[in-house]
Amino acid sequence: MLGARGGWRALRRCPSSIFSSSSFSSSFSSFSSSSSLPREQRAPAVRLRVRQALGAREAAGEVQVQGWVRSIRSQKEILFLHINDGSSLESLQVVADPSMESRDLTFGSAVEVRGKLVKSPHKMQNMELKAESIRVVGPCDTLSFPLKAKERHPLEYIRQFPHLRCRSNALGALLRIRSEATAAIHSFFQDHGYVHIHTPIITSNDCEGAGELFQIETSNETQKSAEKNHFFNVPAFLTVSGQLHLEVMAGAFTHVFTFGPTFRAENSQSRRHLAEFYMVEAELSFTESLQDIMQVMEDLFKTATSTVFSRCPRDVELFHKYVAPAQKGRLEQMLKNKFVTISYNEAVEILKQASQTFAFKPEWGCDLQTEHEKYLVQHCGEVPVFVINYPYDLKPFYMRDNEDGPQRTVAAVDLLVPGIGELCGGSLREERLPFLQSRLQRLGLADTYQWYLDLRKFGSVPHGGFGMGFERYLQYILGVDNIKDVIPFPRFPHSCLL
Repeated sequence: MLGARGGWRALRRCPSSIFSSSSFSSSFSSFSSSSSLPREQRAPAVRLRVRQALGAREAAGEVQVQGWVRSIRSQKEILFLHINDGSSLESLQVVADPSMESRDLTFGSAVEVRGKLVKSPHKMQNMELKAESIRVVGPCDTLSFPLKAKERHPLEYIRQFPHLRCRSNALGALLRIRSEATAAIHSFFQDHGYVHIHTPIITSNDCEGAGELFQIETSNETQKSAEKNHFFNVPAFLTVSGQLHLEVMAGAFTHVFTFGPTFRAENSQSRRHLAEFYMVEAELSFTESLQDIMQVMEDLFKTATSTVFSRCPRDVELFHKYVAPAQKGRLEQMLKNKFVTISYNEAVEILKQASQTFAFKPEWGCDLQTEHEKYLVQHCGEVPVFVINYPYDLKPFYMRDNEDGPQRTVAAVDLLVPGIGELCGGSLREERLPFLQSRLQRLGLADTYQWYLDLRKFGSVPHGGFGMGFERYLQYILGVDNIKDVIPFPRFPHSCLL
């Protein structure tokens, strides 16, 4: 059996003259002589993905397509099937003799179809498969199957079935977009000379300093917690960020990035919180400008988004048509324009002068809440906004002191986007040993982060970096209201954790 790539090459070598479009109108009562031979005597068929079959430019003989039935319609002289294998939003139409219909051939059943790929007479599709045999690989009980043919199930409904929702059009499109966005992000960094680092998932570090950590214990440790014996001899947690480990690598590589799972133990079931999510993080050495960090953030966002739009336009269109109709125009405009930059001081003044009443009163020295972030984006014209130079006491110990007088700030930046709020956060890192040592001592963390201080003793350079929540990025470009609808497996509040 030929693989997908080999099959594609073989398909392109098939002469178009062998199968003309007129073959569609011929009677289904007769097939090629090879189809009447036993399976073991027949020449191996070229196996094609649905996407390959739909994109073929020429007709071809003896091909095989496998997938799941999305619709079935039987007429007196012809049987129509649409099958999908997850490679594209569009399904491949199969035309067959009605005698091939069987009891197990239903919506949702898994099938293997062999036949000839021919030009379709219909304008909405380029090719279709003229079936010579249909084998039901796995039947589907349509009565108990929660997804129904010809129904557009809302995201709230399919969220109830985390083990089956990937078979819906919406989640199939989302997962292809996730795949393309992941590849686009990796390509961006590789094209710009970054080294990909696999940072640890199990760590003793709390990079954010918020204490919202999942602690790891073995089952024996749980039963004997009073003994305080740890598997790693110290308390271990699921990582909240790979940043500190990236900073280690930034002492040997000038450009590094990581892209992996992170965890936050926030007890929230809101539409914008996840306990487990993916984070894109990067560190740049030999940079003294916050603008350098911001430029990478903006370039990454625009490049990845443009790539996703060009690589899977139909999948994106599904969300922009049925979920967020106005999002496409906003994103196209955003991609053309430069992001806006304001300081934290300016942001607070804008909020104080707003006619809107906020649940959290804006004051200098207080963190910006989601309602504040969304208002700032609206005030600046519904475009992404960089807010820079936050108060010193608001941010973690590793951010660089601006040394700017009584209203002390650090060289930090957050990227705010419409409808979401914060998408990215970054800063210049404090590379000066005395400054960093003094702050860690005041926080009582000097012993814990002695290794981090060592990085400033041996060839320390000005550097900075940022992190971007991958699911929030997808939520924004697709216009999805609930962040749990952009992950493969929603965990809560459903009991099926998988």
